[in-house]
Amino acid sequence: MRRSPFLLAAVLALAGCGSQPPDPPAPGASAATPGERAPARTAVKRARCAAGAGDCAAVTGRVLYVEAVDPDGDGDAHYVLAGGNVTSPGVSVIDVERGLRPRRLPRAGELVSAAGPVFTGSYGQRQIHADELHHQRRQPRGSGR
Repeated sequence: MRRSPFLLAAVLALAGCGSQPPDPPAPGASAATPGERAPARTAVKRARCAAGAGDCAAVTGRVLYVEAVDPDGDGDAHYVLAGGNVTSPGVSVIDVERGLRPRRLPRAGELVSAAGPVFTGSYGQRQIHADELHHQRRQPRGSGR
């Protein structure tokens, strides 16, 4: 990440200790009463490290910040998640290379799950170089579903 180290420090300070994402509703539970809009999907497929992968980490958390345009021009994106303990307690930075980058990047508050080897970033932070990535797909507001 080529952003100011002050931005990273501010995000880390705001993140605090993070929290676990909410559990999905029990199977068969009614999501909404008739006439009410169903709540947004709050689950995401969990990314996992391959068996025997060395120095691999898997995290799931809510997006705090997305760097959509990487200053070094290689086309990757970076996410800062409130979840996991890779970069600091409760915070994980994910490096998503161009080939794995989704067309629509997740937005702040959405769930992301990533797994991959842990490397040192350009500011000395520990971050996951994603080999597997899943993100929550929110339904448009007012869709009723």
